[in-house]
Amino acid sequence: METSTGQSETRIIASTNVFQIEKIEKIGKADYPKLIEISLHLAKEYGKQAVFTKASIEKYFNTEKSLPFIARYQNEIIGYIIGIPLEELTMEPWALNDENYGKHNTLYTYAFVIMEKYKSNGYAKMLKRVYLSWAQKRDRIRYITGHVLSGTADTKDNSIKIISFEENWQGTGKSFEYYRRSFDEGVESSIFSPPFEIIVDNIKEY
Repeated sequence: METSTGQSETRIIASTNVFQIEKIEKIGKADYPKLIEISLHLAKEYGKQAVFTKASIEKYFNTEKSLPFIARYQNEIIGYIIGIPLEELTMEPWALNDENYGKHNTLYTYAFVIMEKYKSNGYAKMLKRVYLSWAQKRDRIRYITGHVLSGTADTKDNSIKIISFEENWQGTGKSFEYYRRSFDEGVESSIFSPPFEIIVDNIKEY
């Protein structure tokens, strides 16, 4: 539930003195402006549809079906990643054509962004590791899918396959590839749910 002050309710998953990753339980209205601001960083590559509105924040952050995390640096939100069930994308032909559509075994990475000035600090990598680890723990989830610029997916990773290509993705004039990551092939997992606590690269993970 959102607090009376409009602040978000979150659960800290990993942290250092200045950086932390939080699992969203309920996004509060106080964080809407920052989430919308950060989403503007996605528009250049992913098109205007990637920019959040108040309605889309409610839809993708505040639902039990989604898997949202935010990253904070010195208490300021600097990025986020959100996974949603493939079946939520009923208006997308590429989703309907996915062989796993309707099997409820796939999370689609709807958005993944870190503000530009923080990208070289390893925070994006840590955020993604947390996301993948928690996704793997979800009941029935065997795959993660998403869209990235063509040539971006790590095809050297045996767990990742390119499923299809989308030309002029979302009107951007750019070619994107639709990839699938299989947990059946194994995924490096170093993030544990409580009560376990470990230290990885000086980041405390709960």
